[in-house]
Amino acid sequence: MLLTAERLLHYQRCHRRTFLDVYGDRTLKTPPSDFQLKLLQERLAHQQFILAEQVCQGATPHYQPNYPKGDWKAGAQATKALMQQGVERIHKGVLLTTGEAIGSGRAREQGEKVTLISHPDLLIKQPGKSDFGDWLYVPTDIHLGKRAKQEYQIVAAYHTQLLASVQGAWPEKAWLNLRGKKGEYEVDLWRWLPEMQITLEKCMQMLLEQQEPEVFISRQQCSVCPWLTPCYAIAKSQQHLSLLPGVTPSRYQHLQTLRLTTLESLADANPVYLEPELETEVAQHLVQQAQSVLENRVILTPSESFTVASGLPTAPIELYFDIEAEPSLNLDYLLGVLVVDRQANTETFYPLVAEKPADEEAIWLQFLDLVSAYPDAPIFHYSPYEADTVKRLAKLYPTPAEQVKPLLSRFVDLHKQVTDAVTLPLEGYSLKMIANWLGFKWRDPQANGSQSICWYDKWLETGDRTLLNAILRYNEDDCKATHRLKDWLVDFLQCAYQKNI
Repeated sequence: MLLTAERLLHYQRCHRRTFLDVYGDRTLKTPPSDFQLKLLQERLAHQQFILAEQVCQGATPHYQPNYPKGDWKAGAQATKALMQQGVERIHKGVLLTTGEAIGSGRAREQGEKVTLISHPDLLIKQPGKSDFGDWLYVPTDIHLGKRAKQEYQIVAAYHTQLLASVQGAWPEKAWLNLRGKKGEYEVDLWRWLPEMQITLEKCMQMLLEQQEPEVFISRQQCSVCPWLTPCYAIAKSQQHLSLLPGVTPSRYQHLQTLRLTTLESLADANPVYLEPELETEVAQHLVQQAQSVLENRVILTPSESFTVASGLPTAPIELYFDIEAEPSLNLDYLLGVLVVDRQANTETFYPLVAEKPADEEAIWLQFLDLVSAYPDAPIFHYSPYEADTVKRLAKLYPTPAEQVKPLLSRFVDLHKQVTDAVTLPLEGYSLKMIANWLGFKWRDPQANGSQSICWYDKWLETGDRTLLNAILRYNEDDCKATHRLKDWLVDFLQCAYQKNI
């Protein structure tokens, strides 16, 4: 059995993913999305950039072990040969040992059944004593991220442990090369080696004993996992509580200690029973969310609904605003505005698009001209991103405060309005999930923000206008979905208010 650094990384994020990577039916895996492939390409390009930059700054060119793809033993032998020669830098070397060298107890007894593998981005020669002579190697990983995440540091400690086994000496340091101001970050091995060994032993035990972890749907992490489809099917069949908005892994653990593990038991619980580990508001929300899903009905939040209703103006002209952005370029490339004229009964969509990155300032000025043409119109959007972006662009392209402040005062965040006023019988509160529930359909059902980024990058590369048109169509549908949601919320709150008069 192979336990790679990648599998140990996945284990820290989701035990089940590592289990399925070893024992799962591979025919059930979903191929990587265009966006995931884009991220992989960006990481590889970033690595090559860093390696080339280091050479320009005086580092010696790196060596890379040559071996047949997938033959880890040959890769380890080729890497060891380079280390014995004392080359200065090794890129993507293979470190290999058995689990018995690290485990303890039963894991140590069975550890010979596990082959531990890692391939740090760089092994760098340093003065010292090792089996090879008066030198040893220290590991470095190159990441796109700007933060030294815990899982990165535990993987660095894993490289260190395996490296010690291969060269017969402990490196005193391990490094992360991060993007941004931090640059090189030294890993605190005194702290992370014990943490890594505990994590590794638990992971080995799970795999050796074939302990299949419970399914848990964590939206941000699961969205990029190839096992999402089979895991979601299991969670759906079980009505698993992780499908409820607000049930995080730590909150679920608390619910388990209270034996509230079913939708029915949580819906029947007194919120006070969930305190003090959960705050009063959180406890009330979780119970109410369970009730909404179980009974398939919208639940009004009486204390907030009137405030929300009074803050949702229905004006003669309303604007609906949605943005598409490319984070890797720090670029907002599309400012989409839907102008709804209720008196004329018309809807007009204005896609202000930067056909090249240098056009961002131009579309910002176009946006200011457009919204100033409707000075009394409220501007509805979904999430804080639109307001935050207006602040960013106003600062980036110096815009008078007397122009920006009145503009921001017209913004109405419908995400906040919805979550304050009602609890919906849904698995989440994304715009697409709610709008689909209301019967709205995107013209391209597979389109999303990540796909839009990929389309834009491809547009910049190829100039294929069909890609740009797909982005505009998706953004227009987002604006129209926001409009549909706003009208529904106003109607629902008005009906609820009239019933209570």
